[in-house]
Amino acid sequence: MLHHNVGTMPASVHLAAVTESTIDAQAVKALVSDATTGALVLFSGDVRNHDHGRVVISLTYEGHPSAQEVLETVVNDFAAESNVTAIAAVHRIGEIPLGEAALVVAVASSHRGEAFAAASALVDLIKEKLPVWKHQFFADGTDEWVNCA
Repeated sequence: MLHHNVGTMPASVHLAAVTESTIDAQAVKALVSDATTGALVLFSGDVRNHDHGRVVISLTYEGHPSAQEVLETVVNDFAAESNVTAIAAVHRIGEIPLGEAALVVAVASSHRGEAFAAASALVDLIKEKLPVWKHQFFADGTDEWVNCA
């Protein structure tokens, strides 16, 4: 986890949401950008049409009823320990069409190194902690459950 510098404030959390709606990555990005932002990293984890050499035809994310609360806790705890200025994170559940975002994270900071490191660490933490399961359906008629975000 990143630690903030002495005298700096914890990051401001602008959004931590689990939704069944399409995620607008540019709107999430806009939430964290302001005049103090020198660097902004936007991560969009999109549904792809393949996984480990197999053709994916559809995908559904199932979330535990606690998913919203867990995401809020993860993002707020991360913000309290970080040295960035602003954070927003959204995870989608339900059926997600190929090419659309399943997870969007935006991190703003004064400097690029902090923003890149924080965005990567936050995505990893969300994938580790969020009680969400991926159900993939393949072109060969098989399907697979994966315990990850």
